Amino acid sequence: MDTEPRTVRANGITLAYHVWGPEDAPPVVLLHARGTDGADWAEIAPALAAGPRRVYAPDLRGHGRSDWPGGYAYEAMRDDVLAFLRALGIARADVVGHSLGGAVAYLLAQYSPRLVRRLVLEDVPAPFPLDPPRPPAERPDGDLPYDWAMILATDEQRNAPDPVWWDHMGRITMPTLLIGGGPTSLIPQEQIAAFAEVLPDARRVTIDAGHLVHETRPEDFLAAVGEFLSPADRTPS
Repeated sequence: MDTEPRTVRANGITLAYHVWGPEDAPPVVLLHARGTDGADWAEIAPALAAGPRRVYAPDLRGHGRSDWPGGYAYEAMRDDVLAFLRALGIARADVVGHSLGGAVAYLLAQYSPRLVRRLVLEDVPAPFPLDPPRPPAERPDGDLPYDWAMILATDEQRNAPDPVWWDHMGRITMPTLLIGGGPTSLIPQEQIAAFAEVLPDARRVTIDAGHLVHETRPEDFLAAVGEFLSPADRTPS
């Protein structure tokens, strides 16, 4: 991994990102969960890069060293990633998303299905309204590695997701791997099952690790994702 993240202008903001692997290897994009940043993948990315693969892990807007522009619609984050790939000249990539990053990933796959070759969603909640709604969050004291406005904005969207997000799941026609964290996860696992029922080409695996699957059980996570993305399992472009 680069000792310092690189940066690129995309969708009118500056995005920071880490990169691993040979420049000419097939690209994989890793999208982190809320409140973390691209460095969250530091233990996972080198193993994926050994594929060989070119692995990119951007900091989403409002996180880490990327800009904190104050607007945090999920669709804006999707457009950031789309512009990020265009800026780097990446026409097609595998995309792995965890939690919030998974929501950004499935919106990207809906909006531009030809861009996403294969999709991995790690313990990603389905866009169903929360009942009861998540109560207003209280800001922790001190400096934060993310924009607090992002927390408030994403909570609002989590409570009342745009119904179009679920209505357009049928547009995700690429092979999709759904990884659930099992009964100790904060995500209701029936929502992972709901994804499996509605996506045209989905396969599902449960790794009993809680919500932080790639952090808690990295070897099992890598085994599932590596097999799914492996050259032997690739279909012609």
